[in-house]
Amino acid sequence: MNALTQTLINAAPGLMGELESLYKDIHKHPELSMQEVRTAKIAADAMEALGYAVTRNVGKTGVVCVMDNGSGPVVMLRADMDALPMAENTGLPYASTVTARDADGIEVGVAHSCGHDMHVTWLIGAARLLATNRDAWHGTLLIVFQPGEETAEGARAMVNDWDEGRFPKPDIILGQHVMVGEAGTVTYRPGVTLSAGDSLKIKLFGRGSHGSQPQTSIDPVIMAAATTLRLQTIVSREVAPTEPAVLTIGSLQAGTKENIIPDDATIKLNVRTFNEDTREYMLKSIRRICCAECDASGAERAPEFSTINSYPLTENDAAATEKVAAAFNSEFAEKVSLAPAPASASEDFSVFGRSWGVPYVFWFVGGTDPSIYTKARQDKAINKIPSNHSPMFAPQIHPTLETGLKAMLTAASVWLCAEAAA
Repeated sequence: MNALTQTLINAAPGLMGELESLYKDIHKHPELSMQEVRTAKIAADAMEALGYAVTRNVGKTGVVCVMDNGSGPVVMLRADMDALPMAENTGLPYASTVTARDADGIEVGVAHSCGHDMHVTWLIGAARLLATNRDAWHGTLLIVFQPGEETAEGARAMVNDWDEGRFPKPDIILGQHVMVGEAGTVTYRPGVTLSAGDSLKIKLFGRGSHGSQPQTSIDPVIMAAATTLRLQTIVSREVAPTEPAVLTIGSLQAGTKENIIPDDATIKLNVRTFNEDTREYMLKSIRRICCAECDASGAERAPEFSTINSYPLTENDAAATEKVAAAFNSEFAEKVSLAPAPASASEDFSVFGRSWGVPYVFWFVGGTDPSIYTKARQDKAINKIPSNHSPMFAPQIHPTLETGLKAMLTAASVWLCAEAAA
């Protein structure tokens, strides 16, 4: 254990119990994207009590906290706060029963099924240990609680609302995510770590009619079905087998009754890519195929395209990742590993670094009960473990809580405490 981490962990022997209670409270009271009022208040109040200069409502519900502790680099630590519009089905005594109205005014269940409650808890814990042990480090801490990660709104909203006169520009940006993996382990990867993600809504226009008179219609259901099948050929026939890419059509909506041919149909799709050239090619191909299928159907109006959300690649800075990896290997030994390939999940964490031209490192902390993970690996059934966004997703609190806290402190120490990183 490096000197900074050892000093900080030893300084707060009762902290884990407090953080567990905090985690359960946040888990039980999730909030939808850009609605994280309660969670933001918890974070902001905690940071103010620790002596941070706190600015609330940055990018709507975001919180920015600054602590100047002498000369040295500016280190930004970030956590996302939002939950998902889905009902929880974990059976935990602290499970969410919350419902709320989404951006469309529809009442939905709300659950922390992606682990952002753990992220907030980690960051509050790390910020507390650093604030109460200022003699163990030097530099400036920039603690950021970000809204709206699940909708790709939050990071951009905060960047657009960023006031350089109020907040220092970071020298390094650090973040982490709980994922399926043996609890107590840490995984990192230099370069491309998470895919880019683009979600589109495509409206196809036909001409409605009675189901008994299809000849008088331009059937958008047939148009949408043909388009759906053809879009699958982009990955299977237009992208090289050696280039990973995913295209998923998650929603196809048309009509209200079996004997009415509707006027239009709507497709919602998601694309995951791992380099900008493939991303650009696939987005152009989607437009080409949709327009061609509409033309083949005799549609009298071109399809209408709109972006639901867009996540950039998460591409870790190679030099900074090498430094973090060295610190992780020293801290966690055999419990740290290099990810063999990028993950197909997406994050808006990189928006900060990309917007400001600042290096960043993003890594993963396992949250699965080790016995469950070991058995699943032996049975070649890891894919059956409830993953992020599953209603059954529930990280094991310990040692996940301790591991994430140590990982954040260890990574931060590379910049905040040169002696520990030497």
